[in-house]
Amino acid sequence: MGTCRMALSQLPVEATDDAFWDQFWADTATSVQDVFALVPAAEIRAVREESPSNLATLCYKAVEKLVQGAESGCHSEKEKQIVLNCSRLLTRVLPYIFEDPDWRGFFWSTVPGAGRGGQGEEDDENARPLAESLLLAIADLLFCPDFTVQSHRRSTVDSAEDVHSLDSCEYIWEAGVGFAHSPQPNYIHDMNRMELLKLLLTCFSEAMYLPPALESGSTNPWVQFFCSTENRHALPLFTSLLNTVCAYDPVGYGIPYNHLLFSDYREPLVEEAAQVLIVTLDHDSASSASPTVDGTTTGTAMDDADDFQFILKGIARLLSNPLLQTYLPNSTKKIQFHQELLVLFWKLCDFNKKFLFFVLKSSDVLDILVPILFFLNDARADQSRVGLMHIGVFILLLLSGERNFGVRLNKPYSIRVPMDIPVFTGTHADLLIVVFHKIITSGHQRLQPLFDCLLTIVVNVSPYLKSLSMVTANKLLHLLEAFSTTWFLFSAAQNHHLVFFLLEVFNNIIQYQFDGNSNLVYAIIRKRSVFHQLANLPTDPPTIHKALQRRRRTPEPLSRTGSQEGTSMEGSRPAAPAEPGTLKTSLVATPGIDKLTEKSQVSEDGTLRSLEPEPQQSSEDGSPAKGVLSWKSKLPLQTIMRLLQVLVPQVEKICIDKGLTDESEILRFLQHGTLVGLLPVPHPILIRKYQANSGTAMWFRTYMWGVIYLRNVDPPVWYDTDVKLFEIQRV
Repeated sequence: MGTCRMALSQLPVEATDDAFWDQFWADTATSVQDVFALVPAAEIRAVREESPSNLATLCYKAVEKLVQGAESGCHSEKEKQIVLNCSRLLTRVLPYIFEDPDWRGFFWSTVPGAGRGGQGEEDDENARPLAESLLLAIADLLFCPDFTVQSHRRSTVDSAEDVHSLDSCEYIWEAGVGFAHSPQPNYIHDMNRMELLKLLLTCFSEAMYLPPALESGSTNPWVQFFCSTENRHALPLFTSLLNTVCAYDPVGYGIPYNHLLFSDYREPLVEEAAQVLIVTLDHDSASSASPTVDGTTTGTAMDDADDFQFILKGIARLLSNPLLQTYLPNSTKKIQFHQELLVLFWKLCDFNKKFLFFVLKSSDVLDILVPILFFLNDARADQSRVGLMHIGVFILLLLSGERNFGVRLNKPYSIRVPMDIPVFTGTHADLLIVVFHKIITSGHQRLQPLFDCLLTIVVNVSPYLKSLSMVTANKLLHLLEAFSTTWFLFSAAQNHHLVFFLLEVFNNIIQYQFDGNSNLVYAIIRKRSVFHQLANLPTDPPTIHKALQRRRRTPEPLSRTGSQEGTSMEGSRPAAPAEPGTLKTSLVATPGIDKLTEKSQVSEDGTLRSLEPEPQQSSEDGSPAKGVLSWKSKLPLQTIMRLLQVLVPQVEKICIDKGLTDESEILRFLQHGTLVGLLPVPHPILIRKYQANSGTAMWFRTYMWGVIYLRNVDPPVWYDTDVKLFEIQRV
């Protein structure tokens, strides 16, 4: 390959000079890594600038070889080698075609004599663009007997299976959705699939070279064509990818330490499959030009409970993998593609409401919740994992819009995954709130935009929480204390929202779950001064000014005192910041909570009624004092003040009568107390449901491609090319 490379950047070479071009794919001993080493970036760019016709011919010839391989069925070893080498070469070259705007249309132009009907010259006006020929060839090759799938021939005497009449639905790669038969694992087939999927992902990656367009309507033509009815393999391939991911067992068939004995060649294929899957699903979020297949291609048409169970169990098993590490270190192989799995889970829930309802139908949803909370807690101090924090929170926001999620959280939490959080005895709701408290009080500064989301999730589930632990009750009051300090309330126009969310949580629990929540009621009584301070919040400009001055001297993000951290769980390690020099990709800003969610009111019969969004108050109309006045009058303090008015004298009387300093007696009194008829009429439950919008669609696209960029390092497909969708930064 070396000598012919040199000739490429010199004189134009005729397309008919087969002896010259064949040198590029004839080599037998190459791997994709070799191709990357042999063809340096500088040379590809030199050919592009100095001999554009040679680069065009190289691409056209390589695609032609793939088309021929797909047509013939790749029977000989030589043909297989040529297909793999062309595939590697195109994977190497495509990013350099995408990075140059002048070349962007090249693959969508037609090539002489490549008619759709294959009739040669006279069919030119009906010719297929090069991109379409390439995508269809890849699809055919992914279901090529004895190359990427098991042959169904009984004996070698049988004639070879005809590529054109082959029904790829019978060749799905793995048992699972819509396919019961699990083919024998085959290392060579897995490797060949992986090379072709890497090329497919590279084709789709043109999206990385366009700046983030705010209208998410910009469809990716590569993905759009690949998922259309033109590609007869779209559905079997989608199913193959989904089944390959969800059936994967990194533990090594249940035997601890098995992975140390056998190298696992399946994982790289599973990663590649997960990445191709989420990119094809992203296409659906934009307006689709081929609705006929899209419903089915992207799993949005699935509604079979067995299929859902298979997918949910598979994703939960893989997400829980890093947690298994902590019981028997190194006993299982630690997978690295949890971010792709989270995007996949998000896409499936967001597109297929039946799947979302299935997830929430049983306590299986907790097998997704616990790993997400583990990742959130683990990544909270790491600036390079801000994207992971966001997607975890977005998934929980989506789930929290459904009543069943809140109900499921009441299940006792007994698994003891070592996490850097205080020890508590309680439910999954306690775990969620304790982790959220930890993120807010000891995460890094760039997580502040997520506070609204975190508290919205707690508000959404609060009417259904039957009994919070004392640890959790104290954490919620600590957050209220921190967020209601005068400097915090006055230092940004939106900060008071956090206090409103917390008051809403307390009101929901007092009105709808008073009976089991004596711990929270007791904590509210103990911290009653915070509520009185809020009711008497100063609104005069001099006091506000003074509070802000005081803050400038001590810019502590949130008061960490008074939180009584308590000991962390045994075996846990503190959340660590990113290693200096870690690469990360930039993300677009996420929309505010008012754009991200839509308010609904829960009616008597449990149905939801959408509410009109409230007009936004502009804080520009004068001084901060004016803004404070307008929201202070709306603080929902009536229920809590009434509770304090009724219970504080009773609790004080018990303490005086019995000379008590013991909490248990007071808690016993509160457990048996009742406020029936004493509180204001219960307010209707408000739920803020996630609503899809162009801002989050764009965020997901940049996050997804950023993950794919950073995870593909061997070979480094996009490294050092001029991507526009995000910036690559070092921590």
